[in-house]
Amino acid sequence: MQFVFGRHAEFRSPHVLTIGNFDGVHVGHQRVIRQAQQVAHQLSLPLTVVLFEPQPKEYFAGQNHQTPPARLMSLKSKVAALDALGVDSIWCLKFSDIRPMTADDFVSQLVAGKQVKHMVVGDDFRFGCDRQGDFSYLVQTGEHYGFTVEQSETHRVGDERISSSRIRHLLKTHDFDGAAQMLGRPYTLCGRVIYGQQLGRKIGFPTANIALSNAPPLHGVFGCTVELPDGQIVTGIANIGSRPTVSGQKVSLEVHLHEFTGELYGRTLIVTPRVFIRAEQKFESIDALTAQIRVDNAKALELLSVLTGSETE
Repeated sequence: MQFVFGRHAEFRSPHVLTIGNFDGVHVGHQRVIRQAQQVAHQLSLPLTVVLFEPQPKEYFAGQNHQTPPARLMSLKSKVAALDALGVDSIWCLKFSDIRPMTADDFVSQLVAGKQVKHMVVGDDFRFGCDRQGDFSYLVQTGEHYGFTVEQSETHRVGDERISSSRIRHLLKTHDFDGAAQMLGRPYTLCGRVIYGQQLGRKIGFPTANIALSNAPPLHGVFGCTVELPDGQIVTGIANIGSRPTVSGQKVSLEVHLHEFTGELYGRTLIVTPRVFIRAEQKFESIDALTAQIRVDNAKALELLSVLTGSETE
């Protein structure tokens, strides 16, 4: 798979294009990709997926000094997920570069000017400064520039429309099964183990401190499963939050692994939250925190044993 960045990227041959945030690469996104791949196969052309960095809502939140929506996955994880779906190229555009473009400039420079022969876009897709362009505008301008356009369908699980915002809500309310149904897989957090304050080791609960590119949509203490670099899966207890007891500021992910000893610094772990234990809170002392961690860990072991036991029956 090819990864290209910026509005001045060159495409030397015709291709099929689909555009979106693809945050989470959920079931709806996967179906859009498959729809675009079918057209690309029929036309014997490669498929290019356009992404934006930052995502538009993140950009506008920053402009208005607001908190942006939590991401379901980092750009690196998103690229890996799209690669696994068999996408030929990913074209990442810096959103601030294209924000001032009119709808006509968007089409002439980034579609017609990049040898796009066919586009697959969502039914709510808007583009250009102040969202001037829509599907009808693409069809009209496509007739002039020589490309065709089709809409992707709205996809649902039961009666609910699949969307990244809906998945964020499910995760925030700890409905991991509901989120997994819309994602097409369990929700995971992936990152490299970095050096921390070593507090967990001092109080008898050594933790792997995992670097996060973006603040996740859920916070608190969770029982989890963790995939190690060798593919082994172990259970653990994770804290996602700012660690207020030790005056933490930045949101971080710390995981205490059950039945594991070894060195993990610099290695990548995949953490899957499975059961919610409690919300993050500030304790009066390290001793009080340690006592609560013992209670939390016992509860996580109990709930995870029931959960993993039922899954193997």
